[in-house]
Amino acid sequence: MPELERLHAGHAPAVLAFELANRTYFAASVSDRGDDFFDQFTDRYNASLAEQEAGICAFYVLVAEDGSVLGRFNLYDLEDGTARLGYRVAERAAGRGVATATVRKLCRMAPATHGLRTLRAATSHDNAASQKVLTRARFVPVGSAVPADLGGKSGTWYQRDLQP
Repeated sequence: MPELERLHAGHAPAVLAFELANRTYFAASVSDRGDDFFDQFTDRYNASLAEQEAGICAFYVLVAEDGSVLGRFNLYDLEDGTARLGYRVAERAAGRGVATATVRKLCRMAPATHGLRTLRAATSHDNAASQKVLTRARFVPVGSAVPADLGGKSGTWYQRDLQP
């Protein structure tokens, strides 16, 4: 059974392997991270850990029994009870409800763990899988997302009010 774990330094090799193995798959639905992301992975990873330590963001990984990463689930810009949700799931785990189940779990734990009352997420118009995940996790459309929100694509912002 996969476990949702708070990101820590020891996850770095598995996270990098996850990003590399799924780069082409992710690029089909979201903007590619670019070569710089991989060239500067260690520095970026450490910066993420520092942001998490400062309480600005909260990063999670869904870890398979073999220690590999099946998904990343991130809460950005934690402020005034609100955060932005971002996630990506490995191609080998896609289409099996993994993203929906994990987003639901994060929604259940976010009020107590992070003091959140509202989560927001944006997805592009052509990312039907992400739209389904958000809808199934009880997010509702609340407005247009501009290309600056989505790495050059237009889309929709979704929101879910959380129960304490």
